[in-house]
Amino acid sequence: MTGSLAVVSGGTRGIGLALSLRLARLGHRVAALYRGDERAAREAAALGDGRIEVHRVDLTSPDRVREACALLLAEHGAPEVLVNNAGVNRDRPFLELTDEDWDRVLATNLSGPFHLTRALAPAMLAAGRGTVVNIGATTGIRPRANGVNYCASKAGLLHFTRCLALELAPHVRVHSLVPGFTDTPEVVERYGLADPGRRAEVLGRIPLGSLGTAEDIADALEFLVGRSGRYITGQQLIVDGGNFMG
Repeated sequence: MTGSLAVVSGGTRGIGLALSLRLARLGHRVAALYRGDERAAREAAALGDGRIEVHRVDLTSPDRVREACALLLAEHGAPEVLVNNAGVNRDRPFLELTDEDWDRVLATNLSGPFHLTRALAPAMLAAGRGTVVNIGATTGIRPRANGVNYCASKAGLLHFTRCLALELAPHVRVHSLVPGFTDTPEVVERYGLADPGRRAEVLGRIPLGSLGTAEDIADALEFLVGRSGRYITGQQLIVDGGNFMG
């Protein structure tokens, strides 16, 4: 493969797959990281038409992340793009959350981006260029019930973004890209959007009147990592049809 390296965690399914495919179409060599779904990983590699390679990495393990990144750097050099997309949720009322519910979500959604960015940022700085994009959530900005672990992880990721934008400037730009209700299997299942009544309720809160698509999120990523976004850093770009205007 030719072209600069782009690394996408959670890059083989849903929004992450759309981001991997878009970066591949833009000419990057894409390393799509995944946790355990081998079938999705094989399908992503096939869809990438030779420009996507898949790597199984446990982002909650600093040692595994360091090992994987060392191999990527040795083979491909410094990445031009890093997308911290991988995330999990374990939604329960606060008083029913277990230690494992809390630890797993924070370890994946917040510590995962920390481990991955820490492993790759030195090479990006040495190369004098790069963009980090952290995939957030509007629930990291405004609260919701039954997801304090997820909301806390995404709120932390937003401030992680701002701090990194300060520390990695001027050569590496850092952003938060925040999807709203996006028409992916995970979102449809999680929010019960297969039910017509529930879907109508959600659409009634979105000024543009429709769910987003994974391609909408990929469009925003393309802007942030491309030349058009060269004078922007430390920002949160919300792509949600106007549902949240905060």
